[in-house]
Amino acid sequence: MMSMSRVRSLLLIAAMMALLSGCASIPKPLAGDFAEFQPDQATERSIGARVRWGGHIVDTRPVEDETCIEILARDLDRNLRPLSGDHHYGRFLACRSGFQDPAVFTRGREITVTGIIEEFSKGEIGEFSYRYPRLDAMTLYLWPIRPDVVTVYHPYPYFDPWWHYRHPYHRHPRTRVSGTVIITR
Repeated sequence: MMSMSRVRSLLLIAAMMALLSGCASIPKPLAGDFAEFQPDQATERSIGARVRWGGHIVDTRPVEDETCIEILARDLDRNLRPLSGDHHYGRFLACRSGFQDPAVFTRGREITVTGIIEEFSKGEIGEFSYRYPRLDAMTLYLWPIRPDVVTVYHPYPYFDPWWHYRHPYHRHPRTRVSGTVIITR
């Protein structure tokens, strides 16, 4: 028979393992220490700062020897994946030497970038003059496309789809749909 202290130790180890298994997993290329500010907070004093920003791709512009990706900055979740929604932190450019295919880095894709702020570039959004923080990108982490999920709810919370089979005096065709419909690309 095990002693009480040994049982407590085993229970503590089991609880720690259960807690650790529920932790978020950060992709290895995105791990590390980075400055804690967003693109719309970057100033001239931010040049040289090592940052990790993410968001949704707005445009990909390959030129002769490098590719710059314009990104609308968003909050990152615990896995460092960009969140959706209307809240954003402005735009930034992530530039990397070589060719990055615009057919892969398409508009709307989620991306997380690590890099060093090297300068500010002037550009235009429509007729508006915009000042982009420009990163020398070390890592371009393109997230997999999320499947489209459409959820259909029945208006009655306790809907029983088999009710009319159990109640023979109330047989009429079922006209409601309940459940989840998943549409994937």
